[in-house]
Amino acid sequence: MKKRVESSLSKTKELLENEYIKYNTIEAVSRTNLDPILIAKKYSDESISLICALFAYGNVTAIVKFLESLDFSLLEKSPELIEKKLANHYYRFQKADDVINLFKSLRKLKDIDSIETLFFEGYNKEESVLDGLEVVISKILTLENPHTKGYDFLVGRPPQKEKTAGQSTLKRWNMYLRWMIRKDNIDLGLWNDKPKKDLILPLDTHTFKVSHKLKLLKRKSYDLKSSLLITEKLQKFDRKDPVKYDFALYRIGQNNLL
Repeated sequence: MKKRVESSLSKTKELLENEYIKYNTIEAVSRTNLDPILIAKKYSDESISLICALFAYGNVTAIVKFLESLDFSLLEKSPELIEKKLANHYYRFQKADDVINLFKSLRKLKDIDSIETLFFEGYNKEESVLDGLEVVISKILTLENPHTKGYDFLVGRPPQKEKTAGQSTLKRWNMYLRWMIRKDNIDLGLWNDKPKKDLILPLDTHTFKVSHKLKLLKRKSYDLKSSLLITEKLQKFDRKDPVKYDFALYRIGQNNLL
């Protein structure tokens, strides 16, 4: 039984490694010219990248269209100009005020500290991504928090490390961290020389299903605990860089390789 499990894991690792190598090219992402990371790559800026990540839900065509409509130079402008220029911008659950408040929050944050510094202020306590996200999300919510459903969904809630069951997977935040910390042909690596070993898989419903089929997960609940469990399995394949398989998992499901 043990040998069968080890053989299965070995085959899964081989599949993931092959798909990672095959699709770790910007051409693979650019083929449809529809991915929010392509917008982020144009600017190579941590604040603009965060906006791209937080709005990365729903139909990818709609995501890219919305992101391309934004004037990111507003992150350097006055609150009054932000309100004026974004008065007619909205996306799915976010009304114009929600979009405005995110820009105003990140505009204020630039005068306080970098997102990178805030994240590692929390992370460095116990080398915990969740501690880092707790600091960043909590800080953003103190700057502009209109308490609307749209804004709450967009920014999310600070994670509670002690009880991950039932919590959001933090997919968009974990994807953002992947972009910022990892450096390869796809990910930006703007936060230079930072450890990749503790990153958490940006789990969405698609990769959740693929992970079950690959027997990387038995847990049925789609939550943060499942994200951590899958990441633990991926760490067995690459302890220093477990989330490099994120895009590979997506492609395996998309191409019906199972």
